[in-house]
Amino acid sequence: MRPALQIPDPLRAPEPRPHSDVLGGFLTGDDRVHPEEPVQKVASLFFDRADLEAVALVRDGRPAGLLTRARLLVKLARNFGHELYARKPVTRIADLSPLVLSDDAPLATVLERALARPAATVFDDVIAVSESGAYVGHASVRELARQQGLALERSRLEREAALGRASDLEELERVRARFLAHATHELRSPVSAIAVLAELVRMACDRDSMEQVRAKVPMLLRASATLRGTVNNILDLSKLEAGRMDVSVTALELAPLVHEVATLARLLVGNKPVEVRSEVPAGLVFRTDPHKLRQMLVNLASNAAKFTDDGSITIRAVAEGDGGVRFAVADTGCGIRNEDLPRLFVPFGQLEDAQTKSHAGTGLGLVITRSLATLLGGRVLVESRRGVGTTFTVELPAARQEEGNR
Repeated sequence: MRPALQIPDPLRAPEPRPHSDVLGGFLTGDDRVHPEEPVQKVASLFFDRADLEAVALVRDGRPAGLLTRARLLVKLARNFGHELYARKPVTRIADLSPLVLSDDAPLATVLERALARPAATVFDDVIAVSESGAYVGHASVRELARQQGLALERSRLEREAALGRASDLEELERVRARFLAHATHELRSPVSAIAVLAELVRMACDRDSMEQVRAKVPMLLRASATLRGTVNNILDLSKLEAGRMDVSVTALELAPLVHEVATLARLLVGNKPVEVRSEVPAGLVFRTDPHKLRQMLVNLASNAAKFTDDGSITIRAVAEGDGGVRFAVADTGCGIRNEDLPRLFVPFGQLEDAQTKSHAGTGLGLVITRSLATLLGGRVLVESRRGVGTTFTVELPAARQEEGNR
């Protein structure tokens, strides 16, 4: 008894199998008919299914031919085509020598075999069979070619991404090497100073010379403060990168904090002819983490004092309409070249070489400032002109009442 004609649900589109690099991963249909099925019934299947492009002729589970929509229409459109073939077996109009390949054949091999066929059949579907020769399904050559193009594009993009990652890793290694050079230099100086000063203090104590001890103690304290600041910066950056930095929100009046930072900037300026100004509305209250806000402003003010030899430094706070506050530290220092601006916030990076730089520091202050601003939901902006000056702006939103500590 001949198997009944299989008519799939016309509302259900063929479901492609999961993609892989072999034929079996790109099968778009498994529609099949018995080789002895009359042409008119098979034609009805094509006419009922607008999405159907090919059916396989399968006998006893094995492929015996292939009929495409194009071949069917050509045969029926000829003079008396319908009268000649309607009641005949479908084998009379089907391709009885279709391209049959193993479902584990590589996609490149499948396309090579398909495109080597005669022009009339080059874009016919490819039939896939299992290792035992059983019919598995069929796939459109056009779809296979498209998928190969996509695979090549993905391969190209993946290769470019891999090269990009390799380049990024190389740059990271270079940056970390520069950081180690800078950090080693910055740590060595205060450590050496502390060791020398401690020895001098010991020698002064042995001579019972308190005057020499008093003279050396302030230098010893400055060296230890420098060392502590460098170590704290490194530890803070490590916490921020690991996501282990806590936020403690409270309401604070900004005027005292801004004036305190301005006072510190005046001390850092020293004897240089630089005027330090603070501009903040009296009574302006803001909810944020006071410690982190102070750390950001101190970093920016220290940076301004370091690179400003004359002119002015202005530290200001301005309330925004949405409840946030915009803080700015503007200086008339040496400025920054446009090509150097992207490097300002690169972790472990500095704009000067460790061996030739003229300003002390590890270059972590700006990185920490931006990370702290991000932690508080804000951002850091910079505007600079070489030889004119630089303005760093920190925009922070007001912390919500329910945030509290986190």
